[in-house]
Amino acid sequence: EKNIRLTLSMALEELNLPVDTAASGEQALEKLAEKSYALILLDLHLPGISGLEVLRRAAEIRPEAKVIIITAYGTMESAIAAMKLGAVDFLPKPFDPAEVREMVSRILSQRAEDSQREQEYERYFALALARTRAGEFDAAHLYVHKAIAVDPERPEAFNLLGGLCEARGDRLQADKNYRAALGLDGSYKPAQRNLDRITRRPYTPLGIDWGYQIDRNP
Repeated sequence: EKNIRLTLSMALEELNLPVDTAASGEQALEKLAEKSYALILLDLHLPGISGLEVLRRAAEIRPEAKVIIITAYGTMESAIAAMKLGAVDFLPKPFDPAEVREMVSRILSQRAEDSQREQEYERYFALALARTRAGEFDAAHLYVHKAIAVDPERPEAFNLLGGLCEARGDRLQADKNYRAALGLDGSYKPAQRNLDRITRRPYTPLGIDWGYQIDRNP
């Protein structure tokens, strides 16, 4: 609705945020195909294509965009369905502009924190990998633990830790870490190859798959 788009635009402009609007789901998808957005406020009740379908397609076109669902009071079933499809929060109508600003500020702040965490993880993981390449396994062990502490949901660090444990002769811990990596991402092939090799008979420590090319094996 035009008045809701205007209210939202005015509320967000007070945060000095650039705002774009779309009058329908089709128009929204056209704009998403053209450029990226940090945050989308999406009404579930739209003319033409439904809000849930826009949410599904937006996740494919712009998976980096966070989505807040706008829904009428009393239609929590639709909001729950949207959350299952990846929406990060919901805003019931009628809403207060101050409520909108608080929610948007909070979610954009979380986005910035996630970006900082990813950068910190990548930095520690790169240091662990560099030390591994140099054969400095004790230092690599320290850095990979730091990476895991920053983000325990990434399989690469657990796989690398498994390789380092195996390089120290600790096959039990290596096995646990390879399995931990696969528990986070069942399609992570380096961990699967390492687990297949470490459980094979006869066992060989040669051919550790670190996830990235390493010039030498222990």
